[in-house]
Amino acid sequence: MPRFLLPLVSLALILAEGPMRAQSLELVMVEQVGCSYCAAWHREIGPAYPKTDEGRAAPLRVMQLRDMPGELDLAQRARFTPTFLLISEGREIARLEGYPGADFFWPILAKMIEDASPATQSEAPGSGRGEDQ
Repeated sequence: MPRFLLPLVSLALILAEGPMRAQSLELVMVEQVGCSYCAAWHREIGPAYPKTDEGRAAPLRVMQLRDMPGELDLAQRARFTPTFLLISEGREIARLEGYPGADFFWPILAKMIEDASPATQSEAPGSGRGEDQ
């Protein structure tokens, strides 16, 4: 293979990965023992989640409300369960508090992931959404 083709092939492989992979998104579900809405999410969404486009774009990590690590840069601490935090490079870029049921969860999550662009990530967490006021 000619040497000039190697950089082009490498670039094509990087571009084929797509923007979602480059952002390394993660969905953090904050829950607590006894949360009936958390149990409903695990029953209704949990088994299918890793098999979906959303699950591949933002793999799930479950954390307990009382044991949140300090490694995450959050707009504010989670106060309700479940709280779903869309995380990019350790930083919150979107949040869904509560579980609205399967019919509403999927489109809300899809919109959160769609909105997770480099421009969105450069803003402060929660900016423009009224959550910090």
